[in-house]
Amino acid sequence: MSGYVLKNSLAEQRIFLSRIIAAFVLIVVLSVGLLVRLVYLQVVGHTHYATLAKENSIKIAPLAPTRGIIYDRNGKILADNIPSYTLELVPEQVPNMDETLRNLKNLLDIPEEKIEQFREHLPRNKRFATIPLLLRLSEAQVAAFSVVRPYFPGVDIHAGLVRYYPYGELVSHVVGYVGRINEQELKTLPEANYQGSYHVGKSGIESAYEVDLHGTTGYVENETNAQSRPINIVNEFDPVPGINLHLTLDIDLQKTAYDALEGYNGAAVAIAIKTGEVLVFASRPGFDPNPFVYGIGSKAYKDLQESEDQPLFNRVLRGQYPPGSTMKPFVALAGLENEAISFQHRVFCPGAYQLPNSPHKFRDWKKGGHGSVSMENAIIESCDVYFYSLAQTLGIDRLHDFLQKFGFGEETGIDLKGEKPGLLPSREWKRKTQNQEWYPGETVITGIGQGFTQVTPMQLARATATLANRGRVVQPFLVNRALSPGLVAPATFPREPLIPLKDANVTNIINAMVNVIHSARGTAKALGLGLPYKMAAKTGTAQVFTVKQKEKYNEDQIKFKLRDHALFIAFAPADNPRLAVAVIAENGGHGGSVAGPIAKKIINQYLGIK
Repeated sequence: MSGYVLKNSLAEQRIFLSRIIAAFVLIVVLSVGLLVRLVYLQVVGHTHYATLAKENSIKIAPLAPTRGIIYDRNGKILADNIPSYTLELVPEQVPNMDETLRNLKNLLDIPEEKIEQFREHLPRNKRFATIPLLLRLSEAQVAAFSVVRPYFPGVDIHAGLVRYYPYGELVSHVVGYVGRINEQELKTLPEANYQGSYHVGKSGIESAYEVDLHGTTGYVENETNAQSRPINIVNEFDPVPGINLHLTLDIDLQKTAYDALEGYNGAAVAIAIKTGEVLVFASRPGFDPNPFVYGIGSKAYKDLQESEDQPLFNRVLRGQYPPGSTMKPFVALAGLENEAISFQHRVFCPGAYQLPNSPHKFRDWKKGGHGSVSMENAIIESCDVYFYSLAQTLGIDRLHDFLQKFGFGEETGIDLKGEKPGLLPSREWKRKTQNQEWYPGETVITGIGQGFTQVTPMQLARATATLANRGRVVQPFLVNRALSPGLVAPATFPREPLIPLKDANVTNIINAMVNVIHSARGTAKALGLGLPYKMAAKTGTAQVFTVKQKEKYNEDQIKFKLRDHALFIAFAPADNPRLAVAVIAENGGHGGSVAGPIAKKIINQYLGIK
């Protein structure tokens, strides 16, 4: 009995049966789960999974639009698009980024600076997005890469268009330039419309009209193989090109102005008096905008930034200068319009002006004085004492309010970004900014465009055009909307259309300005010799630093950068004004002999005078 084990067959049957039942239940549960999953995949989740399957085989690639071309008023191209080859990488398709960049650098002789710029852009973009490494490849570089292309997954060369500025520094401050989109701009630009775009307007017209110039991005749906290589185009939506802009600028006139400024930093502006079209917008020195398109090197950019001549500084819109004697015609008109003085009123000029009970002497530019002068003679000979006296008679309140009507102390509203408003001082301004009261001596020097007063060249040109237009406010603009259809926003000119002025007063001021050129006593009489038309003008000299009471200003003994600025405003023909010009030559000294000839060249060319 000890060699046998008794079995309980009934218990074993129960165990076997329970296992059969458990297996059956498990099979049923799994079958139901599989059935539910199949129903979900085939019915409920069909759209979702069909889309995923399609995305595995269909890749959407953006099609960047062609940027609009910028022309001058005569159809000459100022900003063009030229064919170029670009070396581009898709990060998610590159197995080893460091090794790839190292091999590309050696193969194509890519500067280390370009590699570092690419690394900076890398984290700012999505891994599936195409990122350019090198723009404008040479034919030799294209050939060298084509041979080894299979060994560089995720790297390819694409043909496209890049921006080119044929006139370089001549239009750098007005046309501006495009540059690589930076991290801050990525946050503000519409992502969908800038897929495939690498550049955005940074300054000038390129920036102000970015929306219009850029266009609308299209896209193409490519059927791809297992290696994500395109094998067939499924669908394509063409991009909408940017709008071509036609500027009011005359590039030939611009070149004349820019060349005439040679030897001086400064600016020249010319405005068509009847329309407000800006024909000349010259800021010297300029810079070549083309390197900014491809990514200017840090050393080259640093040299531009640290240059004493400030080539990146837009003097036309952001340069703020004392207007000097160019303000005198407007101060004279303020006196007439406020009936504070008559055109025939005479003031004795002994060479200096003193306020009552004050020992301080406000000197005239002419040491011995001008003697007894009328308003006309004061403008012709630019007598400081006369305008010291007139400013004191008017008072700063009336002076400020009248000059403000001509746009001094505020932006002109030209269709560019970054304009400075200049400064037209007042009691309220001084109390708010300096917490001080206004002093009579400050009114005196405001009368000759010194002291706190500052203007931009564009302001000065606009005010001159408004004066020539006998009070009808001139609104400067650069884009000719009649020739550039389809712009996003209409032009809005909110300014008062007319400054109410007495015609006799304006006529007297203009006649005096004509005699600045055509009178034997005029401060710019040399410009009138042999001139076949009548020009109305005013010279100006603005102090860079204050000369103390007992010191003498000697131009030959001071540093060039401390010499007075030379200013000149003019319009012509005087009897039927067509063009207004403002010129500022920094440290030029004398408006009549330095800035005046520049304005004369511009006007002569505009009127067809050789």
